[in-house]
Amino acid sequence: MLGRRRPQRTLFEAQCWPHRVAADSFYGRMSAVNDELFHDDDLASMYCENNGRPSLSPSLMSGATLLQFYDDVSDDEAVGRLCYDLRWKVALNLPLDFVPPHPSSFSVFRRRLLEHGQERYAFNRFIQVGRAGGFLPDKVTLLIDTTPQRGAGAVQDTYTLIRKGIRKVLKAAGYTLAEKRRGLAANLAAYLDSDCKADVDWADPAARAAQLKVLVQDAEAALDLAVEQADDDEVRAAGWLLAKILGDDVTTDKHGDPQLGQGVAEDRIVSLTDPEMRYGHKSRARLFEGRKLQVATDQASELLLAAEPIPANAGDGRDLMKIKQSVEQEHGVTVERAIGDGAYGTGDNRAACAKEQIDLVSPLPTPSDPEVNKTAFGIDLEAKRAICPQGQVASNPKPAKDPQGRPVLLFIFERSICETCPLFARCVHSKTHGRYLRTHYHEALLQAARQRQSTAEFKETYLLRVAIERKIADLLQHGLRQARYIGSAKDRLQVQWTGAAVNLRRLFTLFKGDTNRMREVLAMVS
Repeated sequence: MLGRRRPQRTLFEAQCWPHRVAADSFYGRMSAVNDELFHDDDLASMYCENNGRPSLSPSLMSGATLLQFYDDVSDDEAVGRLCYDLRWKVALNLPLDFVPPHPSSFSVFRRRLLEHGQERYAFNRFIQVGRAGGFLPDKVTLLIDTTPQRGAGAVQDTYTLIRKGIRKVLKAAGYTLAEKRRGLAANLAAYLDSDCKADVDWADPAARAAQLKVLVQDAEAALDLAVEQADDDEVRAAGWLLAKILGDDVTTDKHGDPQLGQGVAEDRIVSLTDPEMRYGHKSRARLFEGRKLQVATDQASELLLAAEPIPANAGDGRDLMKIKQSVEQEHGVTVERAIGDGAYGTGDNRAACAKEQIDLVSPLPTPSDPEVNKTAFGIDLEAKRAICPQGQVASNPKPAKDPQGRPVLLFIFERSICETCPLFARCVHSKTHGRYLRTHYHEALLQAARQRQSTAEFKETYLLRVAIERKIADLLQHGLRQARYIGSAKDRLQVQWTGAAVNLRRLFTLFKGDTNRMREVLAMVS
């Protein structure tokens, strides 16, 4: 049943006694607006109307959860702060003798938020406050970027993944029950008895190969058992994970024996603790295991408008239009311009933005050898003609298709002329033909973007992107570099509530310390 916070104040409240929490600090300003910051009725749908023991006040739990993510502390530490930290008592207007809830109350509250689709409650509420306060305009310039986030799951090698995958399949199929286990082969039953690595000499390649062969054979036997219960969703999901691990990590040699595959599969599972984690790289030198965080902010107000976890192996610019649509639907604004780094400036993104009349400001990459790069060639799409930097003309291009099957043009320059060019060795890589030049499906948009990129207007506009770097640094300061929880749903909750805390601090700045006006706006937003 919904529990409500008692409006009656007491003489034991921290605010009634001398304290050193500055009124212009985050905690002091939060205290000044606390009674309007969250409303119990906003989350009434999460509780039974007329049955059960009254819950902890959802407005109090929302404030405590916000502070937990702002200070980046655990559930146990959050309870300690509620009990002993004067800053938290002042921020939440708690009495000095306040008896804090059990640490599990935080996990129960988070679970309720997820079950009822309220994980965006605080995040959306503060953006509505920004809209009602006049800080977030109807048409926004979206600054967008990504940052790596380390996953909470244990990163595991192939041997461990297969072993745990077998164990997961057997448990899902019910072989922990005595009556089913009697008919289980001894080699498979061993996986239920122990979850430890085999006692082999792991420094010996032959021993490792032999152990891999045993694991693969046992995995195939476990998958055969899973097929018998394929109608069970849990068994089917566990079997799919194990089959994917085998497919991604294991190949066979010329003798038919299993061996570890070379390289890393594009969508390789790295953890059975959190199967949604992936390998990712922000650059060639920065590799990580976990997810990426897609972050978007309004350029004028610097309010965070979107913060979403995406797969670590996804391209940075892949979800540009998805984020744009989410921002417009959630917050009732129109995106008129998007500014992002070169990862967002793909031809497909430029075409999608042009279709929706969005000005995409994103640089194209600088070629490593500009003298022989495609950008040094003059391409006339209407005349279907290309001119190389040395003046050779290629016409009558061959029709071709790009990786998505869309039509493009393929120009082939005369090799005999190319061989006389001083740039031949750097420009031509074919042993039989001259230079190949393939256009992009959106070649005209890319040509226009490259021309604009050299203008002073573009350079001045692109400088605005630096604000998103500051916003990401702000989020990371509150613990978002490391995921707290297993699974993307819980990770999204962490991201949304940390973003809400960052937005609240930004609102304090936008209201210029006028907490009375901020209270009025908060009271209007429900």
